[in-house]
This record gives sequence, structure tokens and C-alpha cells, in this order.
Amino acid sequence: MKIDSRLAPPMHSAMQSWTLLFYLTCTAGLLRAQTPQIAIKAVTDRTDALYKAGENVTFNIEVSENGKPMSDGKVTCVFSKDGVQPQPAQTLMVKAGRASVIGKLNEPGFLQLRVNSGKAGAIAAAGYDPLELKPSLPVPEDFDAFWDSQKAALAKIPLKSVLTPVSSAAKSTEAFDVQIECVGQPVSGYFGRPKGAKPKSLPAILFVHGAGVRSSSLGSISWAEREGGMLALDINAHGLPNGKPKAFYDALAAGELKDYRTRGNTDREQCYFKGMFLRLLRAIDFLAAQPEWDGKTLIVYGSSQGGFQAFAAAGLDPRVSFFCAGVPAGCDHSGSMANRIAGWPKLVPLNSEGEPEPAALQAAQYFDSVNFATRTTCRGAAVTVGFIDTTCPPTSVYAAYNALTMPKDIHMDVLAGHTNTPAASKFMQEAAYRHVREMQGR
Repeated sequence: MKIDSRLAPPMHSAMQSWTLLFYLTCTAGLLRAQTPQIAIKAVTDRTDALYKAGENVTFNIEVSENGKPMSDGKVTCVFSKDGVQPQPAQTLMVKAGRASVIGKLNEPGFLQLRVNSGKAGAIAAAGYDPLELKPSLPVPEDFDAFWDSQKAALAKIPLKSVLTPVSSAAKSTEAFDVQIECVGQPVSGYFGRPKGAKPKSLPAILFVHGAGVRSSSLGSISWAEREGGMLALDINAHGLPNGKPKAFYDALAAGELKDYRTRGNTDREQCYFKGMFLRLLRAIDFLAAQPEWDGKTLIVYGSSQGGFQAFAAAGLDPRVSFFCAGVPAGCDHSGSMANRIAGWPKLVPLNSEGEPEPAALQAAQYFDSVNFATRTTCRGAAVTVGFIDTTCPPTSVYAAYNALTMPKDIHMDVLAGHTNTPAASKFMQEAAYRHVREMQGR
């Protein structure tokens, strides 16, 4: 075969290219091998990381380099009240990969420690009498009147729904895409119902979503086959059509629903979460209208923004018998009034002096998990908290948890951030199952 020299590079040029590529690849690998890989771990001197106000806590710090204890070096440490009111930085010397620092908090809350080497960092926290944390502001006097008026507006919308059969992995369950009329956007979800269920025989569970823009989850329908059978409904947070391509939801997240979390935050009538919470109530209307519902067992289950919705549903609707809220958002929006941190969605912006925006502060009180907690009449709740959660900080979560007056339980993940660990997920699932069995007398 004859090679046209006009189309092929000279042989020596090709060889040079391969040689250069080989050299760059080897050099990159060598540089990676020579670049120190630093890792930092910080833990409290008590496994449960719980202390009384005024007690000292020792944070033990481990610094490794390429998987081995760092021989010596420095780290910078900063204490704060769960992220607010940071103290002056301290520099610690690392010897044989270890260092320690002592701190304390003289009030209920969380003492947070941030450790940084310049190349790596870590967060640890100690809880100080967290069960003593109180709401940062009282419930508005017209809180109930406001929500009663919203419920009245919702009641004027006929409870009409369209169920479209869909296939699911739950073989003994009928599955549907369901669209339910509501104020503004419809309730949009996937609904599962055990085949052949008798009237008034089944508990119901409502799944609600964390932050973001996505379809409802068809996977939640599997719960319809658990504990002898349930009515299971999973709704997306925004009343959007289900089962669309990812690009559909991504476009909404970047456009129409971008920064929805703070939309209307200075006006309780315009706050985005008002519509989201009314969809919760309409979803409960739908479940309660099903002839198979047992008339007494209705669980709301969600994490993060879903935990926010779970608190709201339980506070606004007495038909909710139990709720599970993992690392819940929406807690203690007015935390700055007590020199504390607020949780996501940070409805109340602060100025450079740390003072809250007045109109947002007033409006946020009608959408606070703390205040919904005071109105909850259900039989129980299961809540999870991460001690180093910087999205829904533990200080805010405990402010809401402590406002609950019925039987409750909280799962603490001392070393976890904004996530449900496997242990936390198991805790919530078992709590939901246990409630179903108790309601059925099993």
C-alpha cells in the first residue's frame, strides 16, 4: 500500500508525539506520587459528643500524610457556635500525626470546630444540652388564623384526580401516575395500592422530597407491599409532570425554578413554600378519600426539604398520625434573634451587621418547623440530626425537635453532615413500621 505523504505526518513526527505523550503521562504520575495527600480527622473525647453547658471538651485531631501519621506540621483551629460567632483562630503543632485542643460552650447549643492545614480540613462538633434549646421567637399570634384561611381557600378546590396506570416493580400492587387539582400547581405523584385490598384496611404513607427539581419516585411504591400492605404516595415538591427526561427538570432548575427557596420570602402570601405546603394538604385529602384507608394511620416521610414538609404536614393536618423527618430543613428561621444559626433555606437574609431583614423575618415565622411543631397533635415522630451538618445545622434541628410535645425520638449522627447515614435510614424506616404495627394492635 502506498502512503500519500500529503495525508500522513512524517514518521519521525509521529514517534516524537508518542514519546512526548509517554513522557507527560509518566511525569503526571510522578507528580501525583510526590504530592502529599493530607487527611484530617477530628473527634470529641466522648463518643456521644454530649456535654453540659460549661464543661470542657477535648477535640482530638489526627493528621495523616499519604496514609501515614504526619511527622510534624501545623493546623489552624476555629471554634464557633455551630457556624456563627467564630472565635479567633488558634494554631496547633502536629506531632506524630496528633494534636488536641480544648473548648467549651456556656449555653445550650453546639460547639463547632473547624480544622485546616491549608491542604485539607475537617469539622467536628460537641452538643451542649441540646435538649434545652428553645425557639428563638414565639409563634405569631395569627399563625393559626393565617393557615386556617389557606385551608379554606384549598377546600374550595374540588378534590379531583386523574389516575393513569403505570408499571412498577411492585408486582402485587397497582401503580398510577396521579394528578390532583390544588391551589396553583397540581399535586403530582406516583400512587401505589395493593391489589384486592379491602375497604378501611390499609395504613397510608406520603413521601415528600428534598430540595431540587425532579420527578416523583416510582420506587417509593414498593412500600405498598410492606407491613401487610399500605397506600403509598410519592409526590414531587413542585407539582411537575412525572417521568420526563432529566433535561426537562434541569432546564426548570436553571430557569423557572432557580432559587425557588427564597422566592417571595418577604411576604407570607407569596412565599414559595405556601404552595408546596398546600399540596401536602391536598395529597393528604387524596389519601384520606381512598376507600381502603383505615381512617387512622397516615405517615409523612421525608428528609431535608422533605423533613421540612413532614413537620409542616404534621403541624397543619391532624390526620397525620406519625412523621419521619431526616435532617429536617426549615428550622428556626429566626435563629439570628438568639445569636444562633438558621437552617436551609435561609429564608431570612442578614445584613453585614448580622441583623435580619425585617419583612423576611416576619414572613418566615409562618413557615418554620419550630412553629409547626407546636401545633402537632400526631402520635409520634422520628427525627435525625447530623452534628456536623452545615446545611440544616443541629442547633436549628433541635430547636424544632424540642418544640414537639408528643412521644418522639431523635437519632444522632455525631460524625455526619447533611445526609441520612444507613443507621439513620434504618431508624426512620423501623419507626414507621413500628407505628403501623402499633396502630394495628400487633
